[in-house]
Amino acid sequence: MPFKAPKTTVSGIALTGTAVATPARLAGDALGKAGSRDTLAQLSSAMSELKALAIQPMLQRAVDAINAEDFTTAETWIQQALERDERSGFGWYLLAITRERASDFASSVKAYEAALALIPEHAEVANDLGRLAFRMGMKVQAEKLFRHFLARHPGHPEAINNLGCALRDQRRFDDAIALLKPALGERPRNVQLWNTLGTVVAEQGDYPNAEIFFQESLRLDPDFYKSRYNLGNARLALGDAEGALEACEAALTRVPAGHERQMMRLARSTILIALGRIGEGWDEYESRLDPQFADTTHFLFERPRWEPGADLAGKSLLVCAEQGLGDEILFANVLPDVIQRLGPEGRLTLAVEPRLVTLFQRSFPRIRVCAHATHDVGGHTLRHAPAIQEELETFDLWTPIASLLREFRRSVEDFPAQVGYITPDPDRVAYWKQVLDEQAPAGPKVGLLWKSAVDKDARHRFFSPFEGWKPVLSVEGACFVNLQYGDCAAELAQAERDLGVRIWTPPGIDLKQDLDDIAALCAAMDLVVGFSNATLNIAAAAGTPTWLISVPGAWPRLGTDRYPWYPQVRTFTLAMFGQWDPIMAAVGEALAGYVSAREKS
Repeated sequence: MPFKAPKTTVSGIALTGTAVATPARLAGDALGKAGSRDTLAQLSSAMSELKALAIQPMLQRAVDAINAEDFTTAETWIQQALERDERSGFGWYLLAITRERASDFASSVKAYEAALALIPEHAEVANDLGRLAFRMGMKVQAEKLFRHFLARHPGHPEAINNLGCALRDQRRFDDAIALLKPALGERPRNVQLWNTLGTVVAEQGDYPNAEIFFQESLRLDPDFYKSRYNLGNARLALGDAEGALEACEAALTRVPAGHERQMMRLARSTILIALGRIGEGWDEYESRLDPQFADTTHFLFERPRWEPGADLAGKSLLVCAEQGLGDEILFANVLPDVIQRLGPEGRLTLAVEPRLVTLFQRSFPRIRVCAHATHDVGGHTLRHAPAIQEELETFDLWTPIASLLREFRRSVEDFPAQVGYITPDPDRVAYWKQVLDEQAPAGPKVGLLWKSAVDKDARHRFFSPFEGWKPVLSVEGACFVNLQYGDCAAELAQAERDLGVRIWTPPGIDLKQDLDDIAALCAAMDLVVGFSNATLNIAAAAGTPTWLISVPGAWPRLGTDRYPWYPQVRTFTLAMFGQWDPIMAAVGEALAGYVSAREKS
């Protein structure tokens, strides 16, 4: 476009830059739609009062085009208006709406910022910009913008809901509850507020109360699909997978096409897998790739996609890893089968997280391993493999790695009994065994993992508070080894201060970055105990004896009481979220028995 946004800011709120969208498990997001009829009607009314506005007819035609869902025509009129008056706040607002509706979030943010700077009294701009910032994962900025709107429209239920969501996603649960409860006292029949309150307590792991709030929302409006879907998530967390599936499928009969429908399909896929309906689940798991799903990853490989049943013998196949680091390792379970299917004349290239390249190349010497690269462009996640981008035409087929499970892992019986499928460096394994023998305290070497370094998606509810580890750390005769990546100084100090237990930290290793050496360190352990995170997956995939503390509804258990991905893993499953004491006591009792048996052998 020949014009630029004015270089102005409002209230110190700056939204330009890169933001990573975070995936949503609960349906309780900021409300509103770019260019709703109510918003456009208010905008038209405001513009009609400006008699001297020469570009008003052009902007009105743009409004009419947006109402008709004709965004190309709308943007043509907006461009003409802004070419005449580049400081028209209404023009920038309409441009923001059209760009957002076209999923061009980066340009939309800039246009909203310009509009808010030029017409700050039109508070709806702040609400729309806040909603887009929320969608792009920029929760702090979203909070400021929702407060800006509420200052001009006190008590507005949509803005209260949106602010509550922003507070919740910053884990400021008490603030969110303090905001939502009085609002519900004034509007006890507002289904959105009941639903959002339910998501707040669910994020805290209080699923019994969350279920009550979702049920109240559904009593008021049985067709409110967000609460129906959230009720399913609460039931899953309470150990009722069948009830979760029923609620999720009921929500899907009501939700319109778009992001939320794909999110619910993705949730349904993991519920099916958790119920042991594995093949159906993997088929539905393809919803993660639907372009309507806001959190999808767009893979930049312009080659034919592999589909189940395709003949792979002698073909050249590109496989790109996906999801989080732990998932890349988990899904690699399928690679030996793919290599066999390609045959001696086939060629497999695997793109993985850069820190995994060396480990995977050693583990699978027949294949070529390179690094993938991931970028956020305008709120969209893009992934490619720079090392092979110039030779894409040489590949017959490509696929995201999890899609291969649709053919190779359709039942529990399809998971091999082989222990371990990645190969740590044997020299480094020997080195770490020597270090552990000479420098660590006496006793069986038990590696501990107690949290995830990913602080989003309320992931904390999948991990016991550190105090809950007391029954484990109180076991005498074990040497506890810190395998936990991220900042864990507080927990190490807490263990020594409160329990008199030293969790020994291995010297000279970065427990977050040195994944190849971490695999060797894990292989040198007698036992690894913890929750599912990247390092635990590395330990288990390397064949290390591993104890996993699992949660209700965890789909990787595949409807079993074990972890078929790693046959040697012993699983301890929580009965209900928040009830950590019994399961941690069970782990402690088992560890005491393990140490005693080792002493007698």
